[in-house]
Amino acid sequence: MKDYLKEYLITLRVERNLSPKTCDAYKRDLNDYLDYVKKEKILKISQMDIRNYIRNLNNQGLAPSSISRRFSSIRSYHKFLTSEKLMVENPTLIISSPKSPKKLPVVISEHEISEIIKCIDDESHFGKRDKAIIEMLYSCGLRVSEICELELSNLFLDDDLIRVFGKGMKERLLPIGKRAKVYLNNYLIHVRPNFNKRGQSSSVFLSRNGKALTRAMINKILNRWSSLSGISKSISPHTLRHSFATHLLEGGADLRFVQALLGHSDITTTQIYTHLDKEHLRQVYKTHHPRS
Repeated sequence: MKDYLKEYLITLRVERNLSPKTCDAYKRDLNDYLDYVKKEKILKISQMDIRNYIRNLNNQGLAPSSISRRFSSIRSYHKFLTSEKLMVENPTLIISSPKSPKKLPVVISEHEISEIIKCIDDESHFGKRDKAIIEMLYSCGLRVSEICELELSNLFLDDDLIRVFGKGMKERLLPIGKRAKVYLNNYLIHVRPNFNKRGQSSSVFLSRNGKALTRAMINKILNRWSSLSGISKSISPHTLRHSFATHLLEGGADLRFVQALLGHSDITTTQIYTHLDKEHLRQVYKTHHPRS
């Protein structure tokens, strides 16, 4: 059955337009599953075999979310095999997906974001760059991969817009706020030319060597400034994206509007933020209503 894995991965990349990173995750999940099948000398996979594999993952101490993702990969692969008539029956059909507990995303307040921005030394080249990055992550709700891959040709600052390519290379246009635009222009005019002395990079955000910043570098930048600002919470670029969505909903934005800005293909992904918004409404009620 492993013989068909390469063909399946090509299908994911070409027909479903999944990113290389997502395809790699499928490949890792399925290689582990198929190694288990080989090790157990399973010739015809049954529902019991798959249940045993899931039990095995549990015994290894894998997180419920990881087990759920692996099962999703396995189910998708078996669906492909049966649709291509490479397998007679899909043994995953009547197996329920393992439940992964929903974790509410960590969110920071507008004040905390302002404190991070305020502590950045924007007299230095790195400070100017970092201020633009952090403000854009928050005010545009970008994924860290989207800001890493942002290119000069994706900036339409005269129209107050930027273009990003999200999961599956889905394109979306996003408004850029006044403050983010000021910080970005400051970086583009005064810093980027110094980092891009050879003029070879088209990426917006560069290291001092003129190379595009990586996810790890941006995480490090955010960790540094959030720590210096005195915020004790563990903050990642995704925390700023979560905060962007939550603050929009708290301000009265429609869920569909937030979905479009975040680039979610399914609104159920966006609905997790309504839990946070309900908590905000609860707090407002308790604080301000005389009968609370």
